[in-house]
Amino acid sequence: MEESILAARATAGDLEAFGQLVERYTPQARRVARAVLADPDDGDDAAQDAFLSALRHLGRYDPSRPFGPWLMRIVANAAADRRRRRKVRAADELSEATSGGGPGPDVETDRWAFLAAFRRALALLPERQRLAVTLFDVEGYSHAQIAEILDIPQGTVRSDVFHARRRLRTALVTWQHHWKEEVV
Repeated sequence: MEESILAARATAGDLEAFGQLVERYTPQARRVARAVLADPDDGDDAAQDAFLSALRHLGRYDPSRPFGPWLMRIVANAAADRRRRRKVRAADELSEATSGGGPGPDVETDRWAFLAAFRRALALLPERQRLAVTLFDVEGYSHAQIAEILDIPQGTVRSDVFHARRRLRTALVTWQHHWKEEVV
């Protein structure tokens, strides 16, 4: 069923239609929330908070506009609120001396190590850059849609995506060298 029809039915009180929208947007909402929080469990909780908030505030949704950006703005806000409320949980990372330092025993291990390094690098980005790059590169939103979601000018979105990508490339430069060595 068309998203606009589902959104209109949900706004009129049809919980089944809202449930279909939730099913459709759950993976995306989880990815966006996880990008803000850099913790899968907190991200999933924030996504759930966002869906409840969206349900409570369906009357504010403008059916003439796309549902996705409206919902992702709620998700981003819910994740930011959760981050502000949670207690700081620090974890000491292993030093290079205590870790193996060499390549992983297999490709799967390398993949997981890269994902962990990527998540750490993503977590170091300022929140707005983290959101912008996730919405653009992972979720496929346009600069204009992201500007609407984050309530910032389009030029700022372009700048945030550019700077986030540059910082991620710098943080992951050791992985570029790792892959080049494997190819040779």
